[in-house]
Amino acid sequence: MDLQQVEQRLSNIETLLLSQKTVFNFDEVAAYTGLSKSYLYKLTHTAQIPHFKPQGKHIYFSKAEIDKWLQRNPVTPVNADEIEQQAATYVALKNMGRAKA
Repeated sequence: MDLQQVEQRLSNIETLLLSQKTVFNFDEVAAYTGLSKSYLYKLTHTAQIPHFKPQGKHIYFSKAEIDKWLQRNPVTPVNADEIEQQAATYVALKNMGRAKA
């Protein structure tokens, strides 16, 4: 096994261990979410992401709340038939508006 494979396996193990924690520190939540630290600072500063500051300095995150925050605003897939129907309705309504004018 070469060094690159060993490093990749170690990274995978670290990721698995990280997913077992229930409370993350700042660096861990950045790694867990894939967000840059600067963007994460912005989110915490503007209170757009749930976090805790028990002693006023260090920032901590609940894994459950981060998972919930990451899964907000779901996008449901639309099939081709629904798109065709929406397009037909839009065109029909648009044409009705022109006929009245």
